[in-house]
Amino acid sequence: MNIDRFKHDHVDILGQIDRLRQLAHAGVEGNAAAIARGIVTISSTIKLHLAVEDRLLYPALSQSGNPELARLSQRFQHDMGSIATAFMAFARRWNTAESVRGDPQSFRREANDVLRRVYERMQRENREFYPRIEAEEAVAAH
Repeated sequence: MNIDRFKHDHVDILGQIDRLRQLAHAGVEGNAAAIARGIVTISSTIKLHLAVEDRLLYPALSQSGNPELARLSQRFQHDMGSIATAFMAFARRWNTAESVRGDPQSFRREANDVLRRVYERMQRENREFYPRIEAEEAVAAH
């Protein structure tokens, strides 16, 4: 399984998180509309990324014949559940300019928590998960 698509999604999502951070630092209330649009965009990107992982990546790794990789895949998939649930609740709550503008302190607090969790998870995948998959692919190619 070529994981370049997944890595590209991570670059895209991390860039979107950075953009949301910049907008928030520049002023939540003044950038509420752009923040809400950004949340809708990142939500769509994350939903698609998770769906592709669930339909393609995790099943392929579970059936790879490599028990260590299958266990690692299962652990990563399981761990993502609570992060995805928290992110989707965050996205539903803050997907309009009115909601962002109406409670900027709560938005900041939730964004700091939820987006940090997404960011840290993606960094963990980039460090621990994807290199392991690539190493397995390299061995299988020879």
